Amino acid sequence: MSESDPFDEIIAAEQDRDPDLAVIEAGSRTLRTQGGPPEADVPARPEDPATDAALREVEAELATRWGETKLEPSVDRIAALMDVLGEPQRSYPSIHITGTNGKTSTARMIEALLGAFDLRTGRYTSPHVQSITERISLDGAPIAAERFVETYEDIKPYIGMVDSQQEYRLSFFEVLTGMAYAAFADAPVDVAVVEVGMGGSWDATNVIDGDVAVVTPIDLDHTDRLGGTPGEIATEKSGIIKQGATVILAQQPVDAAQVLLKKAVEVDATVAREGLEFGVVARQVAVGGQLLTLRGLGGEYDEVYLPLHGPYQAHNAAVALAAVEAFFGVGAQRPGPLDIDTVRKAFAAVSSPGRLEVVRTSPTVVLDAAHNPAGARATAEAVGEAFGFSRLIGVVGASGDKNVRGLLEAFEPIFAEVVVTQNSSHRAMDADELAAIAVEVFGDERVQVEPRLPDALEAAITLAEEEGEFAGGGVLVTGSVITVGEARLLLGRG
Repeated sequence: MSESDPFDEIIAAEQDRDPDLAVIEAGSRTLRTQGGPPEADVPARPEDPATDAALREVEAELATRWGETKLEPSVDRIAALMDVLGEPQRSYPSIHITGTNGKTSTARMIEALLGAFDLRTGRYTSPHVQSITERISLDGAPIAAERFVETYEDIKPYIGMVDSQQEYRLSFFEVLTGMAYAAFADAPVDVAVVEVGMGGSWDATNVIDGDVAVVTPIDLDHTDRLGGTPGEIATEKSGIIKQGATVILAQQPVDAAQVLLKKAVEVDATVAREGLEFGVVARQVAVGGQLLTLRGLGGEYDEVYLPLHGPYQAHNAAVALAAVEAFFGVGAQRPGPLDIDTVRKAFAAVSSPGRLEVVRTSPTVVLDAAHNPAGARATAEAVGEAFGFSRLIGVVGASGDKNVRGLLEAFEPIFAEVVVTQNSSHRAMDADELAAIAVEVFGDERVQVEPRLPDALEAAITLAEEEGEFAGGGVLVTGSVITVGEARLLLGRG
């Protein structure tokens, strides 16, 4: 490689900077001003009353099980379910994705690329933004509510069998994972793209053996369960790296990278590292997104338009491209890059609801599901780059089990004022408790409290409008996927 090759320059740059960390679900005049039609990949409630009632019944039954925050670190129950179902997860190859931030966006990009190359895909991601059916997708779209209900009813007797034989019943997430794997086998899919729920080794999804294991950037989150340092967290996440797999590593903290590389050596896995074997060569802001030049495992891909904002999404794109190349054997069995026009077409069609998503204008309202300090830092950087706000108002509703102070500190430099609120989840931090922390970070004059999310949105939009119609005020709604999903509904998207 010549010294003039721009990829040499990005390798040098990657060594000296912190990793870009990815991010990942009324009645007033203002709230009736909509931002456009609903996104097709975030379904609304079923229009048919009978289907809606059946879906609500399934949701109610699932709600009686352990939620996603209550875990018993074992794959025994999900393995037992797979056994009685006939091991559906072994009937198709898979790409398995873990990491702290960026998993869902990366999964969507991988899915889009595979679909563009005429493969039938199944995608399993979590949490959902608005509808539980979003979690299980076939051919790039959430499964229909009817099919979701049918899948649950098909495996319900087997769920009961496993429940009766285990110390603890299958959890909400374990049942959904079983449904996804069964739906993919029934379709059938050519390849499954699976995002872990939490961690790796004992995550319910880890009954698959991914041909490609993807690790997005690791940072501190769920420290009470996964560990207090990136290296400790990486130990748990490395559990998805299986014998002989190909591992695609996004930029990682040094201690996390060491753990992941050691695990790859132990299981004889092949490794490709962002900034060395692949990466972002160049990027420039474009209308509605960014224009990229990516270095993949098989060569360079230029003039790739990505309709998502932020440096971290460019890095997610590089990771997704390398994962799909690895799946097709590029750089190993297959020389040369993938077809450039197909790659461009796939990336141009990518969407990621709730990730720097513009849902209305005048003033502009942006939704982003950042829920930890690393994700918030990435979002803050992206907002500054992609939007020319002269005054940005934050609406923050967070979960009580998150590092809320770190989240607020990341947003403090870009928010002129912040409206603190709470979503409808039982995990939501009380608005007054959140306000007390916000006052310490922002000062009393910059904090407004509106416990009801509709009131918080109204207040923030009013504050943004104070500068006038053409002054460039905006609103960023963030802090939780649930907050973003509920705001999305209130603002007419879905």
